[in-house]
Amino acid sequence: MTGNLIKPASAGSLSSVPASLSVIVPMLNEQSSLPELLVHLSSLQAEHPALEIVLVDGGSEDASVSMAEAAGFRVVHSSRGRARQMNAGAQASYGECLLFLHADTRLPLQAIKHLQQALEHGSWGRFDVSVSGSAHMLRVVGFMINLRSRLSGIATGDQAMFMRRDRFEQVGCFPDQPLMEDIELSKRLRRYEHPQCLRAQVTTSGRRWMDYGVWRTIFLMWRLRWAYWRGVSAEQLAKLYI
Repeated sequence: MTGNLIKPASAGSLSSVPASLSVIVPMLNEQSSLPELLVHLSSLQAEHPALEIVLVDGGSEDASVSMAEAAGFRVVHSSRGRARQMNAGAQASYGECLLFLHADTRLPLQAIKHLQQALEHGSWGRFDVSVSGSAHMLRVVGFMINLRSRLSGIATGDQAMFMRRDRFEQVGCFPDQPLMEDIELSKRLRRYEHPQCLRAQVTTSGRRWMDYGVWRTIFLMWRLRWAYWRGVSAEQLAKLYI
């Protein structure tokens, strides 16, 4: 595929901003929600034909793989684990710029344009996030995630992190751990520069908060982050994760 998605510009000590973009989507048993995701990705690719989209399956036991392939998408197979899957997708892709998109997250209109503009000024970044759901508190959750990220320079996977491949590889890719891989990667990237924090919002599913309880989920997330900051291993924390 050809076509310039990213304009040349300088960022730090690395080479000029890349001209190709790969979207990496980890998936695992997504059969029920996959049709909506595939429509979203098809629309994105129709708007940007040069875009590479790689779905990375972590061993689905349902029809996720066959559905994705039937829709014309490339599926890469990996061992289970979001960090491992995203690293496998990055390794199998050709783009000099990477966008990591969770299967339950949807990009906003003109997402690629916003990403282009961000990468003219830095080597990595993320979108603001809006959490879907009927509970009013979910809007507060999204606001607090974005505020915390803007102040701390730490991004979460739900915010659709993007970065230049050379920077991604320079910091060692996603760490091979079952939880907090996005936090750890952000910490490594932040050593070089603060993320480009885009106001454009991705929308992520609030199902986790609704199923477990909004306040219970908020408390659990803060508890896990606090413990991780204090040095508790991601393996230990994964046992507490919902």
